[in-house]
Amino acid sequence: MKTDRALIFFDLEATGVSVSDDRIVDIAMIRKQPDGTQDSLTSLVNPGVPIPKEATAIHHITDAMVAGAPTIKELAPRIIEFMGEADLGGFNILKYDLPLLSAEFRRAGYELILEGRRIADAFAIFQKMEPRNLTAAYKIYCGKPLENAHRAEADARASFEIFEAQLGHYPALPQDIAGISAFCMAARDANSVDRDGKFVWREGEVVFGFGGKHRGKTLREVVRADRGYINWMIEKANFGSDVTKLCRDALDGNFPTRKG
Repeated sequence: MKTDRALIFFDLEATGVSVSDDRIVDIAMIRKQPDGTQDSLTSLVNPGVPIPKEATAIHHITDAMVAGAPTIKELAPRIIEFMGEADLGGFNILKYDLPLLSAEFRRAGYELILEGRRIADAFAIFQKMEPRNLTAAYKIYCGKPLENAHRAEADARASFEIFEAQLGHYPALPQDIAGISAFCMAARDANSVDRDGKFVWREGEVVFGFGGKHRGKTLREVVRADRGYINWMIEKANFGSDVTKLCRDALDGNFPTRKG
């Protein structure tokens, strides 16, 4: 690919998946010049908060590993100098890495300048070039185009055909409905407490995974400080029955915990 200025591909690891509330614990930037030469900047980052064990289970970065690492405030000048006026790239950086780095810079008193930079997101390319919808799946697994797509009966029949084809295509899949159900449920976010992920597990406690008011707070502390909000979730908001039960139990002083 021809470039007229440096292109930096980068990746971040963090304490969680919230781009507004979580903190960076690892950063790597690879800078490629137009002549093909490369340079890199990599560093662990002290987030200033404990790393949840759920996050450590994914990236294997512990509190001990980052204890002596620089903070993002200390690293920001180096990052800014390294970036210069380079274009930026990565995998899913438009939805995750760029917003997270921007939020961290703002907290540290800096600004991530994106104006004038061109963005190459390999995930966006993947989504556009390899669509993951019913029509694409039917072509992949059943080997023929889906006729009359987006009509309920055609789509339902196609889904059934795809499922049966997948059973033959992947020998490692369970061959009974109970096993298939367990497989599919495990594919969801393992940290979700409820079906929709409104609450997530963090350090064995139920934590708000949505909204701006209480996101990142434990259900226990919100019940203690803002019972009216919990009542609103039960009576006014259109949440699922599992969320409603969780809230009712919490108001009664019953909080689920997860061991291990």
